[in-house]
Amino acid sequence: MVSFAKSSVVIVDDHPVIRMALSSLLSTNGLEVAGEADNGVDAIQLVKQVKPAVVVLDISIPRLDGMTVISRVRSLPEPPDILVFTSMATQVYSRRCWQAGASGFVNKEQNMTAVLNGIRSILDGYQYFPKDAKVSSDGEGRGDDGELIRSLSERELVVFSQIAQGRSNKEISDQLLISNKTVSTYKTRVYQKLGVSNVAELIELAKRNAII
Repeated sequence: MVSFAKSSVVIVDDHPVIRMALSSLLSTNGLEVAGEADNGVDAIQLVKQVKPAVVVLDISIPRLDGMTVISRVRSLPEPPDILVFTSMATQVYSRRCWQAGASGFVNKEQNMTAVLNGIRSILDGYQYFPKDAKVSSDGEGRGDDGELIRSLSERELVVFSQIAQGRSNKEISDQLLISNKTVSTYKTRVYQKLGVSNVAELIELAKRNAII
C-alpha cells in the first residue's frame, strides 16, 4: 500500500485540455503530478526518468499505441501502476487493458472524479475495473461480432480502430512506429479475421461495437 498524499503521477494524453484538467484535479487532491506526455514514446521515457507511483494513460495516443505503452511500462524493473483513462469502448478495451497489465480502467464518459477513486484504489493495493472486465469477454462486441473482435491480436485491434477512424497507411505507420508494409500486413489480417471486404463494412462493424 502506498500513501495517497503526495504520491507521484504521470499523465499521458494527447489533449492539452484534459491534461490540464487532470493535473488540476490531482494536485488539488494532494497528488504530485511528476510530469506529462502527449505521446507513447515520450511517455515511456518520462516514466523511466521520474519513476511515478501511477501513470494515468489514454490508450488512444500518437507515436506508440497505448496498449504497447502498457506492456513496455509494465516490463520495467520497477514498474508503476497504470490507470487507463480513455474514450475507447469499455466493453472492448477494459479486459484487454487488464490482460496487458493495467491496474485500472476509467472511461472518459464517467465523471473525472472516477480517476481519483481509481488512483486511491490502486494505491491501496486494489485494482479498479468495471465489474465484468476480468471475469468475462462476452461483452467484447455483440453476438457474432464479439467472436470476430476477440480473434484480433492487440496490435490488430489497434489497426482496426485506426482504419475505422479513416487513417491512412502512413498515418498508422507513424502512429505505431512500424513500416507501411507491416501496416498492410496487419490490414490484410484484420479484413480476413473480421470477414469484411471493404472499408465501409469495416467502419459499420466498428460503429456497431463502439470501437469508434
